[in-house]
Amino acid sequence: MDKFSLVLVIIGAINWLLIGLFQFDVVAAVLGGSASVWSRIVYSLVGLAGLWCISLLFRRDAVHDDA
Repeated sequence: MDKFSLVLVIIGAINWLLIGLFQFDVVAAVLGGSASVWSRIVYSLVGLAGLWCISLLFRRDAVHDDA
C-alpha cells in the first residue's frame, strides 16, 4: 500500500508541475476533462494516497541496520 500510494503521489506531483509550468493537466487531457467521472476518480485516489503518505512521516522503520 505504501509503494502504491507513493506512486500515485508522484503522478499527482508531476501533474501539478505540468499545470504550474505549462497550464497542462495530463489527467484531464487523458480522461476527458477535469469534470469527468474518471478524472475525479483519479484526483480522489491521488488525494487519498497523499493522506496515506502522511502516515509515512510518523512511522518508525521496522528494519534496523546495525552495521
